[in-house]
Amino acid sequence: MTDAQRRILACTCRGTMPLDGKALNAACGQAVGDVHEELCRAGIDSFRRTAAQGNPFIVACTQEAPLFAEVMEEDGSDAAISFVNIREQAGWAEQARNTTPKMAALLAEAMVEIEHATSVTLKSEGVCLIYGRDEQAIEAARQLAGRLDVTVLLSKPGDIIPPRLMDIPIFKGSIARAAGHLGAFEIVVDDYAPLIPSSRAALAFEAGKNGASSRCDLILDLTGGSPLFPSHERRDGYFRPDPGNQAAVQKALFEMTDLVGEFTKPRYVNFQADLCAHGRNHKTGCTRCLDVCPASAISSAGDVVAIDPYLCGGCGACHSVCPTGAASYAMPPSTSLLARLRTLLNSYRKAGGRKPVILVHDERHGADLISLMARFGRGLPANVIPFAVNEATQTGLDLLTGALAYGASHVAVLVSTKKQGELAGLAQQAGLAETIMAGLGYDSGRVAVLVEDDPEALEAQLYALPGLDPAQAGDFLPMGGKRAMLSLALGHLHDAAPAPVDMLQLPAGAPFGAVKIDTEGCTLCLSCVSVCPTGALTDDPDRPFLGFQEDACVQCGLCKATCPEKVIALEPRINFTAEARAVLPIKQEEPFECVRCGKPFGTKGSVERIVAKLQDHPMFQDPAALERIKMCEDCRVIVQFENGNNPFAGKARPLTRTTDDYLREREEGLAEGTLAGKDDPKKT
Repeated sequence: MTDAQRRILACTCRGTMPLDGKALNAACGQAVGDVHEELCRAGIDSFRRTAAQGNPFIVACTQEAPLFAEVMEEDGSDAAISFVNIREQAGWAEQARNTTPKMAALLAEAMVEIEHATSVTLKSEGVCLIYGRDEQAIEAARQLAGRLDVTVLLSKPGDIIPPRLMDIPIFKGSIARAAGHLGAFEIVVDDYAPLIPSSRAALAFEAGKNGASSRCDLILDLTGGSPLFPSHERRDGYFRPDPGNQAAVQKALFEMTDLVGEFTKPRYVNFQADLCAHGRNHKTGCTRCLDVCPASAISSAGDVVAIDPYLCGGCGACHSVCPTGAASYAMPPSTSLLARLRTLLNSYRKAGGRKPVILVHDERHGADLISLMARFGRGLPANVIPFAVNEATQTGLDLLTGALAYGASHVAVLVSTKKQGELAGLAQQAGLAETIMAGLGYDSGRVAVLVEDDPEALEAQLYALPGLDPAQAGDFLPMGGKRAMLSLALGHLHDAAPAPVDMLQLPAGAPFGAVKIDTEGCTLCLSCVSVCPTGALTDDPDRPFLGFQEDACVQCGLCKATCPEKVIALEPRINFTAEARAVLPIKQEEPFECVRCGKPFGTKGSVERIVAKLQDHPMFQDPAALERIKMCEDCRVIVQFENGNNPFAGKARPLTRTTDDYLREREEGLAEGTLAGKDDPKKT
């Protein structure tokens, strides 16, 4: 990503906000031209001239973005244009005359180029299931019948008058299971039964059966019962309006009519399986993303997890809690967000701003509250800088500590009350950030999660924030993965801390820490090394050795779960010393040499431990049996076959006979015959 200087067009919006052109020019590197009174009307010719030059430029207005886009289309201009809201976010406020640093920061932030997410394709053929209880479902089906392929499924229907014309398929049944997404829903229905055509006073159905299955592209749920999916608001193709709210029902019907064809949705999360610490060798380690995903879009897939991009609703909770960066948010990536923060806070500080507060918010709920505060209240405080992200719940420790390291005095994350069920990961990350800051001697209350829908209440909370001095601002570049960026931010906060410490104890579940190994019980089997997903535990191919690099440990617990001797414990903490970046020996031994040939084949500790455990076993009462344990793999085989009690031994192989053997036997036979003749009295 690069920062490129662009021309900025700004106006006072008919004098409704103060705009110091000279000060803004000085803060933005002389990029601001003449300040207009009404760019979208009287100053439109200036806009046309700037657009005609073909260079990228910025318009300090978002409300009239559609008008400006239309003018560019009429003029045939293809210049790249960005829109920045300095009116509601800065100019329309009680402290508007002190907002020049904030305006400069917002405009500078818009010059940062960011990476964009890839997308996945959804295909819908318009097969729609309307799931209801009464006539409302049938009426909704009639409204959609001309545009979608509609089927009605009634759950425990009461007395429903049969329609005069059966132009819509109607069935009875209750959905027992549902899975899928727009264009690929699969349902299993219990008590499924077709309609009896002779129904007279009320709809009647055949005898029901369980386990019927079907597929559809869209589902309209008018039952008013429990939703078919967790976090159902994020499930594409599933609509669940309140049956008692006709406006909501009609809105859902209107939206469904457009859902036929091919559609794209962002791939919100990128996944790197080689970084995943979920499991190894059928042992389970990290489950943080599985624990917080509200949409059930993440499942265990052996040693790693699988993220279904079609089910993912983009809340970003998995990214927030992932300790390794295996699950990383892509709208935009963390490096882009931190680059924006760095530019935003540097520009604010250079323009004379003090004690900045970063207000993290989404583009819907948060932007609406900010607009209402600006129009009907006091507006944002001059030092509160809005920072828009796709989802506030994507905020993780990397963003929180990054903002504080770049010079923010506070970080407040604004979330709607409708997302109460998605806040576990964010709350955990905010609490961890507070623990770290307090442990380094900073004032408490620097990180807050504001769950608020009332603009007046939000306004009161923002104006009540204490004016804390920020840490000395860092200027490090956001590079590398999540762990690398966390290391940079935490290292800077430690260096600038009022009361730095070498070791900072953290609560259980933190993604930093050490492993404590009882070296007396460790046999250097190195099972822990083979399962460590981050390489924090290491060995040496040339000698029995176990080492540990603390800054690579994510406290996944795989080593603890795998250790056959059960001598490993986890200690969550942050080690700020240089030792954390080095591989330190935990245990090392001399190799055990084969007692027969001298070949090194194991460790003294492990061999001696095995001998001690087996010496009382009935099969090892023979000293030779114990001695074989002390031999290498080759010598054990040789000695086994040399043993007289070898169970695999067969009959001795006969010797090879030669001509000499036959001649010798002949001579021996003749000699025996001659002697026998001399001694026989009958032959004399």
